Amino acid sequence: MTNLVQFPGLGLSFEINRVALSIGGFNIYWYGVCIAFGICLALVFAFRHSIEFGVDPDSMVDVILIGIVLGIVSARAYYVAMAPFKYESIWEMIAIRDGGLAIYGGIIGGFLFGGLACKRRGVPVLPMFDLTAMGFLLGQGCGRWGNFFNQEAFGCNTTLPWGMFSETTRAYLMGSTVTAQSGVTIDPNLPVHPTFLYESIWCFVGFLLLFRYIKKRKFNGDIALRYMIWYGAGRFWIEALRTDSLMLVPSIGLRASQLVAGIAVVVGVAAEIYFTHKFKDKPLMVKLAMTADNKAAVNKLSKEKTVIGLMTDADTELLASSPRKLFVERTEAYNAEVKRTIAESGKTEK
Repeated sequence: MTNLVQFPGLGLSFEINRVALSIGGFNIYWYGVCIAFGICLALVFAFRHSIEFGVDPDSMVDVILIGIVLGIVSARAYYVAMAPFKYESIWEMIAIRDGGLAIYGGIIGGFLFGGLACKRRGVPVLPMFDLTAMGFLLGQGCGRWGNFFNQEAFGCNTTLPWGMFSETTRAYLMGSTVTAQSGVTIDPNLPVHPTFLYESIWCFVGFLLLFRYIKKRKFNGDIALRYMIWYGAGRFWIEALRTDSLMLVPSIGLRASQLVAGIAVVVGVAAEIYFTHKFKDKPLMVKLAMTADNKAAVNKLSKEKTVIGLMTDADTELLASSPRKLFVERTEAYNAEVKRTIAESGKTEK
């Protein structure tokens, strides 16, 4: 399970082991560690900044759990469906510890099932999608390093200084499952593009750019659309370098993931232009997050509309460009007022 990974142009070499540690004979792989670390970073970001998107941290716990679990299941299902080889048993299909998660499956599953969970838990969908998009960039940026430890998801030959070589890349390139566009010759003995690194850097840069844009967003869902555009554009050109993709049109080298990425960019750009124009002269107002306890208490009252109606928009909304500190203070004050109003309404009903 140990690989000697070399970067001849840089004069670097590393001995890497797929196994991070063993506990009682049970191996924990770096692939899983990288994914778990990325998820943890995404969670830290989401819980710290959720108030700025009008999302109650406690209310989104179930949404996150459902999104993560079913997102991973979807990522595996997508990978198995698109794999350029046949699985011999159901056990091979679900052997996630051996590697094999398609990020587009995870993205689609995460947004789809997370959105349904939002509806069920009363969490605002589009603001949650914005938070999720930021989390995806962090998670993907970290998770791609799992491909490095597994020595997978690399590209075709390159003469660039950071070209990578290992016995694992050589063995794969000598196999029958290699995919490359027509006319491209693959030499297993030469360095390859470390496409995992390209995508990791692309995701981290995207996160930094969108993080700087948070206070400037024009509408709910703005961050999610820009994520679609940014990641789709990066994935389109990075995928063209890879040798393990499902090829749709070999003559021009069009991969399945490139088609999905291209559609994401086109749809994202069109939607971004439309909604930016629609909300051009309307600054985004964020509805302050109501705590789960207050929501439950309000739902029990027969005068729900009266309770909430006592407050004006100035009490319940804040400009998206406002500082985080103000969001925290106003959200606390808002929930304290809701709690007080609920208590008084309860006394009146008695």
